[in-house]
Amino acid sequence: MIGFLRGRLAAKHPPMLVLDVGGVGYEVEAPMSTFYDLPAVGDKVTLLTHLLVREDAHVLYGFGSEAERRLFRNLLRISGIGAKMALGILSGISVDGFSRCVRTEDTATLVKVPGIGKKTAERLIVEMRDRLEKEQAGLAAGPVDAGTPGSARDEAFDALVALGYKAAEATRLLKSVSKESDTTEEIIRQALQGAVKQ
Repeated sequence: MIGFLRGRLAAKHPPMLVLDVGGVGYEVEAPMSTFYDLPAVGDKVTLLTHLLVREDAHVLYGFGSEAERRLFRNLLRISGIGAKMALGILSGISVDGFSRCVRTEDTATLVKVPGIGKKTAERLIVEMRDRLEKEQAGLAAGPVDAGTPGSARDEAFDALVALGYKAAEATRLLKSVSKESDTTEEIIRQALQGAVKQ
């Protein structure tokens, strides 16, 4: 997995940009929310990334913030929502705006995003409501600042979800981990040991 890229911005043609990292040009697709904050071509930039492996291609997606990448990954887990639609959602509404729509069940705002119809908006609200609530609960359970991107507890939560645990299960497992654990590996090890004991 490629977690982030740091290099010189070689080209930007929405939704595609090219990042020169040590003489290698990485083609990266990014939402408009990330494009708005990009520096000028030739300047240095760091992007968080998500690599999507398909039968016909390996596609690298780039994000300006951990919140954007986390929402993108959550959207990909919803049936019928592909990477293109997830990028469209991030391009059409902010992460906070999307969370607000889910909490208030505001389908009217969601259907304004290109490609989102009424049924898709309703499905997004139903499926994302629990994910967002559990994720916030999981982040709040951490011993470090919950807003710190890439904290050990955040990484452990992501790893457990990647292993197939639902957000609620991952949150419950992390609550049983000793508060003194400070590395991602140790937190995951204790969480998995707790799962075996239950």
